[in-house]
Amino acid sequence: MSGTLNNPSLKTGRSFDLGKMDLRQLWIAYLTYPTILLYFALAIASAFVSAHFFAGWPKTLSAILAVVFVYPIVWYMLHRYVLHGHLLYKNKWTAGLWKRIHFDHHQDPHLLDVLFGAPVTTLPTIAVITLPIGYLIGGVATAAAALGTGIAITCIYEFFHCIQHLNYKPRSAWIQRMKARHVLHHFHDEDGNFGITSFVVDRVLGSYYVDAKARPRSPTVFNLGYDVEQASRYPWVMELTGAPPRDRPDGARPDQKRAA
Repeated sequence: MSGTLNNPSLKTGRSFDLGKMDLRQLWIAYLTYPTILLYFALAIASAFVSAHFFAGWPKTLSAILAVVFVYPIVWYMLHRYVLHGHLLYKNKWTAGLWKRIHFDHHQDPHLLDVLFGAPVTTLPTIAVITLPIGYLIGGVATAAAALGTGIAITCIYEFFHCIQHLNYKPRSAWIQRMKARHVLHHFHDEDGNFGITSFVVDRVLGSYYVDAKARPRSPTVFNLGYDVEQASRYPWVMELTGAPPRDRPDGARPDQKRAA
């Protein structure tokens, strides 16, 4: 069955191109991807630790629900103010980190290996957010439950994030709307629709928009403000990339008119 992924047209460099994959191919790639397998293993291990030191269902469920509530808020804040901020690329020591965790994804939104976060950055972030919440509720057992919940939510986020870049029209109207909002974030104006599976925080903080008519197209939607001028002042990301930042993906035609 894995032979369905051997088609060279699905590959761009070392990564799968989600824009050329269907849902079946995504499931195969997702369920065999090393990062996702690591997440699965850690989520299961966290569940075993939580069960071994079990603190009772009220505390365990409280830890799980607390992470479910906090996770989208923290994701929004990190996405909007850190990943879309300029501080990381202006520092030589963090430029490579910013390039890997978000710049590369906006430069080519359909590449699978830069869509998934690197475990070396995602796992410490998840741990810093979830472990204190869980530990305060019920000690080691609920800390493990909180960590496992955070990792499980990350797996869900990553899958739906793939769906949003996949050559596939979801049957569910909810997923269609979710995908449409995320496509706007990548191809119209990056300063909005920061959520992945939910845009509640976007609505509350005023960054939600429903279509391209709601605001003008951003000239930095593909480079996040790291344009040629910025690259000349802060060259470290450009040096790692090996080329100047692009203001549109490969194959895009800036003068192409929209179909009526």
